[in-house]
Formats: sequence, C-alpha cells, structure tokens
Amino acid sequence: MKFIFIIWLSGLLCIQPAMAERADRKKPLYLEADRATVEDVNRKEATRVSIFTGNVILTQGTMRISADKVIMKEDLNGFKQATAIGDLVSFRQKRDGLDEYVEGWSQRVEYDSKTDKIELFRQARLKRGFDEVHGDYISYDMNTEFFKVIGSKERGDLTGPDKRVRITIQPKDKSE
Repeated sequence: MKFIFIIWLSGLLCIQPAMAERADRKKPLYLEADRATVEDVNRKEATRVSIFTGNVILTQGTMRISADKVIMKEDLNGFKQATAIGDLVSFRQKRDGLDEYVEGWSQRVEYDSKTDKIELFRQARLKRGFDEVHGDYISYDMNTEFFKVIGSKERGDLTGPDKRVRITIQPKDKSE
C-alpha cells in the first residue's frame, strides 16, 4: 500500500507533459577529469571500460554530471553506461521546451544512454522547479520524467539516513 502511495505521489510531480531535452541524445559526450584510463579504442569485441578520477565532469548537451570518479562502459553499438561516485554526485539537465532544469544529488549515480534512465543511490534527492523528492534510491526516466523513490527501510537498510521518502509539491498557480 505504501509503495502504491509513493508511486502515486511521484506521478503528481510529472503532471506537465515535458521531457528531458531531446536534442541532448544527438550531441557528443564530453568527459573532463584529473586522470583517465581508457581501454583500447580499436577493440573488436566486448565492452570498453574507461575510468576517470578527480573532479570529473561529464556533459552531453544540457546534461551534466559532476563526481569524484566515473566508470564508463561502452558497448559495441556505442551505448554508454556511466557509474559516478562521490561525496555527493550532482546531476542536471534542462527540460525539453521549458526554461527549467531537473537536478539531482546522491552518493552514486548510474546513467544508461540506451534506456535514458538515471538512478541515484544513497542520500538521493531530485528537484524539478520547486518540487523535490528525497529518499535512499531514486530512479528517473529521462524520456517520460517518471520518478520512483524508495526509502532505505524498504530497501532493507534500517540504518540508512533516508529511511522514509519525503516529497515536497509546491502549489501551482492556476494562471499557469
């Protein structure tokens, strides 16, 4: 019952039919870091793994992820999966057709370019406009802007700081 309520509340945050900036998917991916280890670019099979450490900044169009360390995996089709780790990893992306951003923070962020999904783990927080969600885990679909938020208690971690999900939904101006 609690899980259904959480899904319902998170759905309220998605009332406006806007998505992450669509043009971002067609733009190049840039990585900056203090150090990098990149596997052979000419490999013929399997996944290539690259590791970036020290003040890492990953950008693709309006999407930006900042972390202490990023492990990037690229498959043969060019799809990328990035795992970003840090004291607090930050994520930001402009919403399609709006002058507004979705921003997130957590200790670990996983981004998958194939599914356009981003997951935030441990001390997770996601903000859109003035609406905000907090939890131990947040899954965010960049295509549909659907949020899934779980507290650490539900994930089986009774000692985590985010035992419960917290959601703030600001009143909307009727004239908007």
